[in-house]
Amino acid sequence: MASTLFSPITLRGLTLANRVVVSPMCQYESVDGSATDWHLQHLGSFSLGCAGLVMTEMTNVNAVGRISLKCAGLYSDANEAALKRVIDFCKKYGVAKHGLQIGHAGRKGSTHVPAAGGKPLNPEEGAWETLAPSAIPFGEGWHIPREMTKAEMKSTLDDYVSFTKRAERVGYDLLELHGGHGYLVHQFLSPLSNQRKDEYGGSLENRMRYPLEIFAAVRAAWPADKPLGIRISAVDWVEGGTAIEDTVAFAKELKKLGCDYADISSGQLDARQKIPFAPAYNAPFSERVRRETGIPTMTVGFITKAQEAEDIIASGKADFICIGRAAMWDPRWAWHAAEELGAETPYAPKTMPAHPTMRPQVFPNRAKPA
Repeated sequence: MASTLFSPITLRGLTLANRVVVSPMCQYESVDGSATDWHLQHLGSFSLGCAGLVMTEMTNVNAVGRISLKCAGLYSDANEAALKRVIDFCKKYGVAKHGLQIGHAGRKGSTHVPAAGGKPLNPEEGAWETLAPSAIPFGEGWHIPREMTKAEMKSTLDDYVSFTKRAERVGYDLLELHGGHGYLVHQFLSPLSNQRKDEYGGSLENRMRYPLEIFAAVRAAWPADKPLGIRISAVDWVEGGTAIEDTVAFAKELKKLGCDYADISSGQLDARQKIPFAPAYNAPFSERVRRETGIPTMTVGFITKAQEAEDIIASGKADFICIGRAAMWDPRWAWHAAEELGAETPYAPKTMPAHPTMRPQVFPNRAKPA
């Protein structure tokens, strides 16, 4: 039986060879927002055959939107040139398509990198004032963000548009708005972090307003033949927070604006969360969004095994599986999963000597693809 995990799929003008996606993973190795040689090898390695689509880490629309001083950005000519060098390299030698996650950390910005504890910076360490829908901190001991004015919301939206135009010049095939994990868009969506008294707070319709305005502006600036998706935290895992019904309603509105897929994760908005971590723990949310909206979905969360990934796609729980730590553990994940499932997946030209058909002494019973 043919593998569904290794079947092609088309979003607008982009056809992907399989349903495996390398998740965007913050690297905390940028300099003034610009990619470095670390990104060249990090993304370059995945591009050789780890997945059909490789995502670049959340890259921020302005300096205030960074999580840390070492986070990626695409708000200057230097940022653009550095990232283009990386993606040009990946496309020259690799076989994967490339996507970029666009975001703004909001109240979760101005912190140390996770390896140094991830706590908020103090002024002597280069702290900056963070912005959020409401002046509510992420957790105890965190800085209190300043509630965004409408002028700042408009300026930030303009930064999203400028970023989008830069991403097109860099050469990305796909763009993904980060609407989850407690960052700015998610902060507007959740009643835990958005307690505004104007038309951008209160009801779900109002809380969705700014996220939908951002999505519409990015969609208008992004080429019509290129896919635009969104990462969403389906639930907050805190009482009184975002529920799956809210996420379904949000996804239905996104679909009207031309959203091509929803990358379904969960949590990370509130320090009080209690997440029941387990393999593929977000798949039920992905399945429900997919079933009730008709939008293709991605699912992420401790997916490591080939058969597990195959079953998720074959059973209709998602259209793609996203791997992060599994990709770091095995940068040729798709090669090995395809062998296990009896499927084929692209190899970069310079890696073809490693293909099983080229090594009959190791794979004596391996048939050549039809």
